[in-house]
Amino acid sequence: MEDRFIIGSAKERAVSSPQRDLGNAQLNPSREEPRKKLCGYLNKLGVKGPIKAWKSRWFFYDENKCHLLYCRTAQDVNPLGSIDLSSAGFDCKVDADEGVFEIRTPSRVFILKAFSKQAMMYWLQQLQMKRWAFCNTQTGLPVDSVTAAALPANESLLNETIHTEGEGFLPPVKTPTDVVGLKAASLPAPQLSDALQNISLKHPWTEIQNTIYNICGTRQHPGNGRSISGAECPGTFSSLPFVACIPAWHREIIVQQPCQLLKETGFSGPAATSFRAGAVLPVVVCCDDHSMSPQELVKLLHKALEAAQQEKRASSMYLTAAEDRDRLELVRHKVRQIVELSSRVEALETDKQELEQSVALRDRRVEELQEHVQLLMDKNQAKQQVILKLTEQIAQDLSEPVQEADAVAADTLYKQQEEIEHLKDDLDAYRTQNQFLNSEIHQVTKLWRSVAEKEKVLLMKCARLQARSCQVESKYLMMLRRLQEASPDLARGEAELVKSLIQEALQWDAKEEAVEALQLNPVREYDDYGFMTIPKYEAEDWKLLAKIQALEIKSNNLLSHTAVEKPLGERWAGMAELSPSAELKGLIRCGIPVEHRQRVWKWIVTRRLSHHHAANHYESLLRQCERTEHPASRQIELDLPRTLTNNRHFTSPTSQLVPKLRRVLLAFSWQNPAIGYCQGLNRLAAIALLVLEEEESAFWCLVHIVENLMPADYYSNTLIASQVDQRVFKDFLSEKLPRLTAHFEQHRIDVSLITFNWFLVAFVDSLVSDILLRVWDAFLYEGTKVIFRYALAIFKYNEEEILQIHDSLEVYQYLRFFTHMIGDGRKLMSIAFNDMNPFPMKVLQNRRATHREELEAELSELERIKAQYVKEQAEQVAWHLDGAVSEEEEEM
Repeated sequence: MEDRFIIGSAKERAVSSPQRDLGNAQLNPSREEPRKKLCGYLNKLGVKGPIKAWKSRWFFYDENKCHLLYCRTAQDVNPLGSIDLSSAGFDCKVDADEGVFEIRTPSRVFILKAFSKQAMMYWLQQLQMKRWAFCNTQTGLPVDSVTAAALPANESLLNETIHTEGEGFLPPVKTPTDVVGLKAASLPAPQLSDALQNISLKHPWTEIQNTIYNICGTRQHPGNGRSISGAECPGTFSSLPFVACIPAWHREIIVQQPCQLLKETGFSGPAATSFRAGAVLPVVVCCDDHSMSPQELVKLLHKALEAAQQEKRASSMYLTAAEDRDRLELVRHKVRQIVELSSRVEALETDKQELEQSVALRDRRVEELQEHVQLLMDKNQAKQQVILKLTEQIAQDLSEPVQEADAVAADTLYKQQEEIEHLKDDLDAYRTQNQFLNSEIHQVTKLWRSVAEKEKVLLMKCARLQARSCQVESKYLMMLRRLQEASPDLARGEAELVKSLIQEALQWDAKEEAVEALQLNPVREYDDYGFMTIPKYEAEDWKLLAKIQALEIKSNNLLSHTAVEKPLGERWAGMAELSPSAELKGLIRCGIPVEHRQRVWKWIVTRRLSHHHAANHYESLLRQCERTEHPASRQIELDLPRTLTNNRHFTSPTSQLVPKLRRVLLAFSWQNPAIGYCQGLNRLAAIALLVLEEEESAFWCLVHIVENLMPADYYSNTLIASQVDQRVFKDFLSEKLPRLTAHFEQHRIDVSLITFNWFLVAFVDSLVSDILLRVWDAFLYEGTKVIFRYALAIFKYNEEEILQIHDSLEVYQYLRFFTHMIGDGRKLMSIAFNDMNPFPMKVLQNRRATHREELEAELSELERIKAQYVKEQAEQVAWHLDGAVSEEEEEM
């Protein structure tokens, strides 16, 4: 029995020794924690009803939560309150008393007073660095030199870091060791004139707990008169529940006196154990619970006392147990206690999750900090103006000629000198405040930029993930479409499964997805100009293609919105005046943003018009239309309902743009009588109206396209220039894409049946609206060469798909709709202006001239053959008539 007791004691000593070493390490900050602690006495302005009074408080910083806690004295266990520094701002007012500064949080303003101006500036600098270090840690940003400066190893390094990272705003302040730091805790707390006003009436139970601890910490043991401490008894003080809520270095301060007394008296043994069970337990309360009633406090103290006594009895029973069964039962009892502790750990984990949710409020707090920064800047500017006025006044007073000594009284001179000294003091104070506020603004701005950068990175990551999801879903739908095409070869059950999967995929609703997921750049039903972003097809397989097209458009928009669109928008915003340059040409090729497109188009049309008409030229043409009906007016009326059927501004006869389009086309028919009206001009004028909005601007844009950009006779009755361009395009197609040209020749495909309409209306009704308007941006600025580039790029974009089709009918069917499946406008633009190079305008003009001569010769030959055929037909008819008359005469 004695052997077991000796072995158990040895085990107990082996287990307790590491705890004792850990406790000693915490109590020796100079050896284990060389960093200086931010703590010290400050006066805090409190309110007692209508009366405000200063209260002396011990403040110390908690690095884990970025809170500034405060107690009545340095030896108190439970803090009276805390100040959240993570979203706080700091300020010092010149007109306030010496050492007074403010800590502004979103919910409250704390007014504190240091014992000197130096101590005040030290506190402000240290609080700034603590806030910066905590915000960097929380936002997950890389730790830079500013963060490293928050925890220097010594004072010289601290001063050097402040001087480096302070950007020259505020010189480093030396540490006032007499009023801050752990040494200040050993000094007596400053006593105010009224002792009662220093007591916190808002936290009576916290005051009672701290008082009980202070009494117990210095109470003499009745046996030998020695003081009691828990320094030599691991678990006596440091294991209490409320001590875990206190930082380790502050725990050193509140246990320093009892530990030292225990060492001096050598108090140990069973008396220390009884002290652990009875003397210290009355203060086992949670420091954060300030609303506990006296009855609850008594119950909690009884429970704690009973638990300690049960632990003592259990240990005695375990040591005195004779059989292993009894010891096993005791172990099981301990296991149950462990389970209870585990449940408590789970509860703490729940609290941790709630704290993590509070991080979501950071964005709102950042906005509040921005508003605070703006207020500080306005205040700083006002103070600088006051300083300038005072300086000018001083300079003016000093520059005035000195009057005779006998004319100025001695007392007046003394008052003037006194005022000058006061002004100099105010000037120094304003300069110091200005430097501090500049450093505060600089640091808050850096915090805001760091949060904005992180938000930008998260948004880009989210966009990439959504784009990836759209790509995967698009591939899935493409596979379903291929299975749908191969459904006749599938078994009945498999065909039914494919059909059900397709129906399920077509039931997808973009609006429901917008509610469930973050829509960084959602695909709307109509774009900014009224075009349908997703076409509506009648056939089931075409509906599946529309779904695939919508997913591809969404994926491309997500990938390009943050990485491409925003930088381009910033570059366009920086171009106040437009002038021809290589930079402007590159920007226009990339696409003009919606907010700048109208302005740029008007500039292009105005610059490129070779003639300038009177200001009322368009109105005179409209009056002519009212007086005389043009022969083309009937054809215009027929084409109006067929204009841009996928745009909501033209689908209804009551739309406001329909009468505008009618007037623009009629005015153009009188402007250019040689053309009058040609089918296709309605679509050109409609695009101009959508972008430019004004009738007259759209009219001149149509004139610019027909008379300046397109060759002559492009919209004439013979369309000879359009036919020439088709032959030129076939030449370029054979040079740039020889494999595709050979494939078309093998299956006897005439691409002009598809591309003729592309050139005639500049891809209107062929490309999706976003890509179409980018093509028009470059087309209006550079001319018809852009149409050739994009036509070649479209075939290059889909070259591999076309080469896999080996039936002429299927090729024509694919070419009829494949332009609507192009969703990546950036890729198409890169092919047009990079892969199709070189593309000189001189070569285009030479080939146009060559093919025009050939076509005119062919047309002349056709006219000759036609005339000869008409002549032969006329002669044959005349011969038949002559022969018929002769037979009648013979009969007669």
